[in-house]
Amino acid sequence: MLLAFTAIVLVGAVVPLTLNATMHDRSSFIQAAAGQDRADAAIAQARLDGEADQPLLALITQTRLGGDGLLVIADKFVNGACENLTHVVSEDMPTGDWAQVACQADLQGRQANLTGQPVEPTTQTTGSWVIAAMPIYQRGKGPLVGTVILAKSTQSLDHEIFALWIILGTIAAVAMIAAALMAFGLARWVSRPLKGLDTVARRLADGDLAIRAKVGSGPPELRRLGTTFNTMAGRLEALVHGNRAVIADVSHQLRTPLAALRLRLDLLAADTDPETGHELAGALDELARLSRLVDGLLTVARAENVVPVPVVVDVAEVASERVVAWHPVADDRSIILVAATAGNGGGLGSALGVGRYTGTPVLAWIGEGHLEQILDNLIANALEALNPGNLVRLTTSVTAAGVRITVSDNGPGMSAEDRDRAFLRFTTSSPNGTGLGLAIVHRLAISNGGTARLDETPGGGLTVTLDFPGVPVTNGSAGAPGTSSTSIQDAISL
Repeated sequence: MLLAFTAIVLVGAVVPLTLNATMHDRSSFIQAAAGQDRADAAIAQARLDGEADQPLLALITQTRLGGDGLLVIADKFVNGACENLTHVVSEDMPTGDWAQVACQADLQGRQANLTGQPVEPTTQTTGSWVIAAMPIYQRGKGPLVGTVILAKSTQSLDHEIFALWIILGTIAAVAMIAAALMAFGLARWVSRPLKGLDTVARRLADGDLAIRAKVGSGPPELRRLGTTFNTMAGRLEALVHGNRAVIADVSHQLRTPLAALRLRLDLLAADTDPETGHELAGALDELARLSRLVDGLLTVARAENVVPVPVVVDVAEVASERVVAWHPVADDRSIILVAATAGNGGGLGSALGVGRYTGTPVLAWIGEGHLEQILDNLIANALEALNPGNLVRLTTSVTAAGVRITVSDNGPGMSAEDRDRAFLRFTTSSPNGTGLGLAIVHRLAISNGGTARLDETPGGGLTVTLDFPGVPVTNGSAGAPGTSSTSIQDAISL
């Protein structure tokens, strides 16, 4: 903007100034030529009136020294027409219709005499010459006796104008260079700390909580922004580390007494009567449920405090692997568990989740291990809620924004009210559930820049839809089916 403004000011000032100076120089040059022609006419009048030749010889000498052309014509003006034109002097004149020039000058001089105005030379510019023609009258206002035509070369004027353009152009170029140096210096002064702050913010978002911005340079506003950012980063680091410390303390303080209590109840159950043993078995079940609840709370806390470092993940391959891992549990409960990629038929092995996945990669940008944890919770919840013969399908697909994963079943499903509250802690319809599985899924999805929602499966059942950002590869694709192997290798190298 500064360079554009400077250029506009220079063009608006230098060009009109130079054009005005050029016009002034040309006008002065023409006036000088007219003045010189007037002086030459005064000298030549003595020769045309029949006096001595010496002044005219001096005039010719002066003209030759100036490099100009001189033509002195003795003529008569009869009934509005020029007659009997005689060249008295002709020195270094360029080619031209000088008779016509003399007639025009004589006509204008005669009109000036008739109106009582002084006779002035007529001037015109022809090519690289300025022509001045001055009619001469005998004793001032007597009969016309001749015309003095001066051809003055504009070569010196052109050199002066060219030099003027060079000088003013040089001044403008120097001003633009100075403005450019100032503009780039100012932009660098502002952009360098701003770029550094952007880099630090990215590293903080990637999990480097110890990173801080440098606040020793740049405008005062950016320094204050950097100081505020450092304060925020420090408080965030203290908060995250404090939460992690609380999680570690809770894990240690709860797990140990629960394990000791379970051991004591097991020993007590082994040496008691059947009726007391039955009561102790119920207490052990409640203790196991309490242990699962503690584990779930710790998992939710870790999910809320996690700062994921995203990596390239082939969600189709991960979905296939989790189906393979859960397939024995599904077979034991007579539930069909399959995985497929939208738009890819695949083989029977991939559809049933058997064997290694060999389909088209569907790449996403997710923290390492998070997708496995999400899918494990969703599959476990589905297998817990379904009846024998029901179906659980995992589908992966590419969207305009990234990658979509759906886990759908044809079981009893949830009501609209239950779906609205499903991601809250301790919300469950299962008597043996903790109500933390979907909460963990929701926290992990959000922490990875994704979304999670619950919908009713057409025909009955529940569908969980997960959307994650795609891989930022150089060609702008996000691991879509049909992506070239070079693009996939570039994405994985990130």
